[in-house]
Amino acid sequence: MVASEAPGFVQLGHYPAPRHTLVHVSDTHFLAGHAPLYGAVDTDLALGRAFEQLERSGVRPSGIVITGDLADLAEPDAYRRLRALIEPAAKRLGAEIIWVMGNHDERGPFAAELLDEANSGEPLDRVHQLGGLRVVVLDSTVPGFHHGDITDEQLDWLRRVLATPAPDGTILALHHPPLPSPVELMAILELDNQPQLADVLRGSDVRAILAGHLHHSTHGTFAGIPVSVAAATCYTIDVSAPRGTLRGIDAAQSVNVVNVYDSGVVHSIVPITDAPQVAGFSDAVLGRLAAMTPEERRAAFSDKSSTFNVADADASGGATAG
Repeated sequence: MVASEAPGFVQLGHYPAPRHTLVHVSDTHFLAGHAPLYGAVDTDLALGRAFEQLERSGVRPSGIVITGDLADLAEPDAYRRLRALIEPAAKRLGAEIIWVMGNHDERGPFAAELLDEANSGEPLDRVHQLGGLRVVVLDSTVPGFHHGDITDEQLDWLRRVLATPAPDGTILALHHPPLPSPVELMAILELDNQPQLADVLRGSDVRAILAGHLHHSTHGTFAGIPVSVAAATCYTIDVSAPRGTLRGIDAAQSVNVVNVYDSGVVHSIVPITDAPQVAGFSDAVLGRLAAMTPEERRAAFSDKSSTFNVADADASGGATAG
């Protein structure tokens, strides 16, 4: 999304509206027939709630990037139901859907049900152009296994794609993150060929890497590039579980909003929740602040002695700036 097209944006500080906005979703793990995952998790409910929240927020992304493990067992019905849930929401948001393979997915049914094409077993690598922003999808899956890998042929393809920079840079999306995890068992399922991938990415126009797989939010850098891992929408892995164990929990599900600025890329975690509001301000307060000069805004909203925060706090409860 180009900054000038961001609906309702009011610049109150140093930064203008983001040049592009993406929604980053991962690890939906749908099962056929709306079966609950592990007999307990309603995968459809959480994902549907996430898109309800995004639509209510007013965010208008140009792309929705879904970084793998879309179906838990690669069942055609699971892909069809996932598509039926996401496509109408994407249309209302005005966003292109960018599907990414995960280790629980299978290339044949994935391609047939989500891409409307046949697949001979080749990696499902793709390039999407969202205005001046390029999103490159790299299929890191290994047929028959849960760990990740990037083949030499894929690296050559990626090198050729990145040889021509995009006007607003490139976002790389893949399932297996090129990062360590604090959950020790996940190391067995990590991405192979990471040094070779780093060699291709260094000096390129890749501004951020989006990934999933870990079922918990985490961030780091790879080849000098920021990496953002979105937590799953189905269930998450408890990073605080006793060392050496792996504990999946029906809690802390989230999606990410990715804002691309000229100066950098910002990743914000959006919890999937219906938690009650305890503090806040209405949009009327934004209107009042927008009408002020920068000096007046600073005095009203930043000065600790100001009564603005008390007088204009939302009726749901008091609020303190920051």
